Amino acid sequence: MKTKYNNPQFSLNMKSISSITVLSVAIALFIAVGCSAPDKETQLKELQAKQAEITKQITALKMELVSTGKDSLTVRSKEVLVMTVTPKPFNHYVQTQGAVEAEDNILVSSQGAGVITKVFVREGDHVTKGQTLAQIDNNLVLRNIEGMKSQLELVTSVYNRQKNLWDQNIGTEVQFLQAKTNKENLEKQIAVLQEQNDMMRVKSPINGIVDEVNVKAGQNIVPGMPAVRVINDSDLKITANVSEAYVTKVKKGDRVMVTIPDLKKEIEAKVTFVGRNIDQLSRTFLLEADLQSSPKLRPNMTAIVKIIYESYPTAITLPVNMIQDIKGEKVVFIAKQDGNNMVAKRVVVTMNGVFDGIAQINGLEAGTKVISAGYQGLVDGQFISVSK
Repeated sequence: MKTKYNNPQFSLNMKSISSITVLSVAIALFIAVGCSAPDKETQLKELQAKQAEITKQITALKMELVSTGKDSLTVRSKEVLVMTVTPKPFNHYVQTQGAVEAEDNILVSSQGAGVITKVFVREGDHVTKGQTLAQIDNNLVLRNIEGMKSQLELVTSVYNRQKNLWDQNIGTEVQFLQAKTNKENLEKQIAVLQEQNDMMRVKSPINGIVDEVNVKAGQNIVPGMPAVRVINDSDLKITANVSEAYVTKVKKGDRVMVTIPDLKKEIEAKVTFVGRNIDQLSRTFLLEADLQSSPKLRPNMTAIVKIIYESYPTAITLPVNMIQDIKGEKVVFIAKQDGNNMVAKRVVVTMNGVFDGIAQINGLEAGTKVISAGYQGLVDGQFISVSK
């Protein structure tokens, strides 16, 4: 008797169900394995760690075999270059851009108004303090002075007569005082006119060199109008703006190295002024340093300013590219003799500042041979050969 279990159609259905079940289980296992497997980056890190550990163990075993004379394998060493650590001076500094300025760079203006009658100087002329640079028409003032002087002669004569009479108790006191007042008033008026006449001359307030002449004869001028620029280039300084990050480090008296690119010249100076105000926009403070006079220096020349705020006469330094960052530590490899072999030794150091690609470090002693080339990929204890 045929049952449903012996039915071919039923058997076919069962096989299909079994196949689907197996396929579903396989897919589920694949997804589970795929989800639980570590990502490739993690696998790579684990393998690299194992490789480094195995390499270290192999190197240690080879060294042990070599030291006992039982090494049947050829020990391969990595070729490197070394440099001997030598203490040398090292400076901590901040570098910024500055400009050359004249302490006395004055644009002289007129105090009076009128027409320029004569200009007495040209660009490049040396002038002294108080020297007249240009003359404004003062004919009217001079005529007024001459008229006042004639009146003064008269009132002075009257005053002298009244004084003689008063000394002899002749005349009244009112007559004497009136003559005296007239004389003094005229003297004051003449003094005012002479001051006005003096204001009609454009005069240099300093000793220096005429750099600009902005007026010509026949030109009308008013008070405050720029007339002549006079510069005293014997008193120069460098000015620069320094980041507020160094406000507690830079101080008066610090050494300054000033480089003038146009002159290809370096000048040493000292800080003479450190501003206390921090600019709200640039977050910088003003710094000044006096410069020695030089015929080649000109105001407003661009300069590179290096302010040395800390100096070490003897410091251990290395090029910063020789210092590797391994697992958050600063590491260098040194060459060390181990029996008949030269090996690389891993040393952890600390940096105390990096300037111009050179780092001041702690953790090495003078005379240590630091591997300067070929240090990439080295492990602690690895055999090395030093190239000459």
